[in-house]
Amino acid sequence: MKTQITNKRPVRSYVIRSGRMTNSQRQAIDEYWEDNVVAYTGDLLDLECIFKNNLPVTLEIGFGMGASLIQMAMKDKGCNFLGVEVHRPGVGKTLHDANLMEIKNLKLICHDAQEVVQYSLADDSIDRVLIFFPDPWPKKRHRKRRLIQTEFVKTIASKLKTNGSLHLATDWKEYAEYMMEVIEPLSEFRNAVAPNRYLEKSMRPKTKFESRGRKLGHSVWDLLYKKNTIA
Repeated sequence: MKTQITNKRPVRSYVIRSGRMTNSQRQAIDEYWEDNVVAYTGDLLDLECIFKNNLPVTLEIGFGMGASLIQMAMKDKGCNFLGVEVHRPGVGKTLHDANLMEIKNLKLICHDAQEVVQYSLADDSIDRVLIFFPDPWPKKRHRKRRLIQTEFVKTIASKLKTNGSLHLATDWKEYAEYMMEVIEPLSEFRNAVAPNRYLEKSMRPKTKFESRGRKLGHSVWDLLYKKNTIA
């Protein structure tokens, strides 16, 4: 299915920042992009063809500099990992580290995650979706930019396999509460812990961003949901 073209300007959940790219990131993009970054075309992706196997697929949306994505892919060789990120320095860093660690179960997409999820992923094709520390857009007038919105979460649900999971994390309490307000009423999901409860002990890797925040006294809230058998 091709991306629908409209005259309406979409609301983006991100701003492209002109961050400086290091020589190693630039070199990694030059050398490893073709074999490891999947081009966005608006067509459905054949994940078995991309990964050359039918192992479970974890999708991480907004992987930043790729630290947690690299750790997870190294640790779980029985799972394929697909990372989506719009910032090229992060893609370059992740490509560099993946090559250094000789990681083979990881592919990247450098494009808007909302379009990737909606147009490039087949229904019932993903086992797990991870969204760690998305931009909280704390100002009230910017909340429409938040990635976690009802329609997007419903789209994620359609792409997950039955009992597939959606794991979110944020260090903004108000955003954590907002996420819960959005997801709890949806019939497509059930809270894996208990209704209106956060996940107290998360097994996800801790990022440098999170560690720095915790040193400053910031708390972190994890939310874990499972796709219902019958929505």
